[in-house]
This record gives sequence, C-alpha cells and structure tokens, in this order.
Amino acid sequence: MKKILLVCIFGLGILLSACGSKAASSPAADAVENYVNAIVANDASKLSALSCADWESQALIELDSLQAVTSTLDGFSCQQSGAAGEMILVSCTGKMILSYNGENQELDLSTRTYQVVQQGGNWLVCGVL
Repeated sequence: MKKILLVCIFGLGILLSACGSKAASSPAADAVENYVNAIVANDASKLSALSCADWESQALIELDSLQAVTSTLDGFSCQQSGAAGEMILVSCTGKMILSYNGENQELDLSTRTYQVVQQGGNWLVCGVL
C-alpha cells in the first residue's frame, strides 16, 4: 500500500511540475512583446526605442493609424520562430482587439512574423513579414 501511495505522490509531483513549467522566452521575443505593448499603450517614444532606425518611421505610421481606437491584447505571447541572416524571426499568438465607438474588431497577431536584430546590445524590431 505504501508503494502505491509513493508512486502516486511521485507521479503527481511530476505532473504538477510539468504544468507549471513555461518555455523560456528569448530576448528577441521579449522585444516584440514590448513593441506590441507599446503600440497598445500608444507610447510613441517607447515604440521608437524598440525599433531599428530603418523601421522606426514605419512603426510610427502603424501607431498613427490606430489613434482613433482603443487597443487591448487577448491571449498574446511571442516566441522565436527562426532566423534569416542577421535577423531573428519572432511569431506571436493572440489578438489585438481594436475598439471604436463600442464596436470591436480583432487583429490576429499570428499572421505576422516580426524581424528582430540586435544593435548596440539591444534587441530591436526591424520589420514585419
């Protein structure tokens, strides 16, 4: 009887530790999460700081296009999905919910792949595929 109890406790411990573990995020994925959160927060200065010089103007145009809506995120997370030369590719899941005059529209974030580079010790978003 004690053996069965020990096996059950051991099995339960393994099961609980597996449920609690989360895949470690990469610095590139963290940069994209911060970038998207800056868009939702309508924070132009933070968005600029998270964008490479070649992408900064495009990032600010995207932010400007969302000025008339209120944005929130639902089920949002990102992970590194590959590399292309010096670029790290990051894919996300979840959606951005855009609200205007009480009507919601959903933007599926899984349809975009972000290009991220390391410059000056910082990971910066430098494009979207």
